[in-house]
Parts: sequence; C-alpha cells; structure tokens
Amino acid sequence: MSTNSLTLYTGAGCHLCEDAKALIFSVLPPDWQLKEVNIGSRPELQAAYGQRIPVVVIGGQEKGWPFSAGQLKNMLASASA
Repeated sequence: MSTNSLTLYTGAGCHLCEDAKALIFSVLPPDWQLKEVNIGSRPELQAAYGQRIPVVVIGGQEKGWPFSAGQLKNMLASASA
C-alpha cells in the first residue's frame, strides 16, 4: 500500500500555521502523511509563499489559509480518486 502525502508550507512563529496543522490532523486519513516545509531558509519558497502561509498542497492543488475541514476533505478525496 502506498502512502499519500500532503505538503504544508509554514514559517517560524506562525500561529496560523499551527492552527492549520491541527485542522489537517483532524481530517487526515491514516494512509496519508503530512510533510511540513518551513519556508524560512528557502528564498524561492519565500518568494512563492511569503505572506500567504500557511499553504497546503494536496495532489497538485494549492490552497492558502484560511481553509476549512470540508475543503481539505474535498481536496483529499480528489487526490485519492
């Protein structure tokens, strides 16, 4: 069985990132894993995501904060199909 992954772009001291992570863990299926990427030391990621963090990427779909549990579930279902 393969494991799917979801990427969460975060930054140091980002309280919204912690909120996003808690929301993700509340809906994340057991066969999925969270890959957290801190953009702090990566200029290319800072340029791409900067003030938009937290940003979640699931199956090529990207969604910036705020996002809901329902939106995450829809993205997960779409990526699993």
